[in-house]
Amino acid sequence: METQSMALVKEFLNAVQTGNNEKLAAILHPDIQWTQPGDSRVSGMKKSGGEVFQMVGTMFAASANTLTLTEIKSVTAHGNSVACLIHWKATQPTGKTLDVDNIDVYTVENGKIVEAKIYSSDLNQEDDFWGK
Repeated sequence: METQSMALVKEFLNAVQTGNNEKLAAILHPDIQWTQPGDSRVSGMKKSGGEVFQMVGTMFAASANTLTLTEIKSVTAHGNSVACLIHWKATQPTGKTLDVDNIDVYTVENGKIVEAKIYSSDLNQEDDFWGK
């Protein structure tokens, strides 16, 4: 189970890096529960794939399409739970930057990601970058 869960999450992260929205939609469960940390306009619980894609669209708009998953540092699993240490970068037209590590914890069931909990190494930076 761990190997299959890790492989699926690695496939998901690679699709994030390449912008393969079709693959992302196929991997996320339609009723995914996604918890985005902080106190910004993108924070909070998302309760569907549609809400996750809407959040990501807001992120790309706020970052002038510069949001990039620059590094997948570590992917490890315990059962169907997969933890990933990843790094994000983005720059707004105003010059404000995002340069932050996240730990994402994904739960995999029946070949789909059903839950995601995102942890940021710098919530103040994220809240400032994403705004209200």
